[in-house]
Amino acid sequence: MPIGKPIADLGDTGDADQKIPVLSAQELVNHCKFPASPESRSYCIGYTTAIYDTYLATRHPQRAKNTICVKQPAPTRDEVIADYVKFISQTAPMLANDPAAGTLLSFLTMRFPCAKK
Repeated sequence: MPIGKPIADLGDTGDADQKIPVLSAQELVNHCKFPASPESRSYCIGYTTAIYDTYLATRHPQRAKNTICVKQPAPTRDEVIADYVKFISQTAPMLANDPAAGTLLSFLTMRFPCAKK
């Protein structure tokens, strides 16, 4: 679909079953590997921060309990990103084709578990 197509035309494609491509975990890893170009580094930080910020913004204390609990002092962003790259590349390569957002949230849940109550 071309960029800039009028919103009114978006529903008229006739492709209700069309699969919308999403960023895979491997594609995110490719952007996040060190050393990275300035563009890749910016993309990596922007994407991972947006996913985590969206997680934080959608938590509801009664209906959506926290599953990611970062203890202070927190590791650096670069440490967490490097751990995610290692997780996808070495520990869980079977997730490489899964959506990046889901694998990142799953990784953060494992990396920063919340205390059992």
